[in-house]
Amino acid sequence: MAEKKIFVLDASVVVKWFTREPLREEAAAIRQMYLEGAVELEAPSLLFYEVINALRYNPVLGSEDVKKAARLLEDMQITIHDFTEQLALKTIEIAYRYGITIYDAAYVALAMIRDAILYTADEEIVSKISKGNVKHLKEFRTSNGLLHDSGGEKR
Repeated sequence: MAEKKIFVLDASVVVKWFTREPLREEAAAIRQMYLEGAVELEAPSLLFYEVINALRYNPVLGSEDVKKAARLLEDMQITIHDFTEQLALKTIEIAYRYGITIYDAAYVALAMIRDAILYTADEEIVSKISKGNVKHLKEFRTSNGLLHDSGGEKR
């Protein structure tokens, strides 16, 4: 049996699960693949704080909405990676090499360490890092514009 693919998602993708914004369908499709057991989702521990911070400043959402989102995120049981020396050193190296924030570099570093694909909606990260495992969320679409479902078939 083949190992499941691992996706690292940054906050720019996960926020789309709770808001109406461009590329929401792609973000939701990744979430559905995870819920169906087709892929593993992993992230550094800062993911939750970044997501609820972004939601807190969304003018459409109130305190109860953000609390509900926080509970849903915890219930999803995404594999979370706490601070370790290995992750920290790789994060620092990437932040300096590519001129990005430590926060953004943490997701890139985790994807590299875990041999995973990082999906982000942050154009700056993708433009600065030309690694094959760092992809813009819009790249989740196939070349013919269709999304993949959990069975690998196009829909």
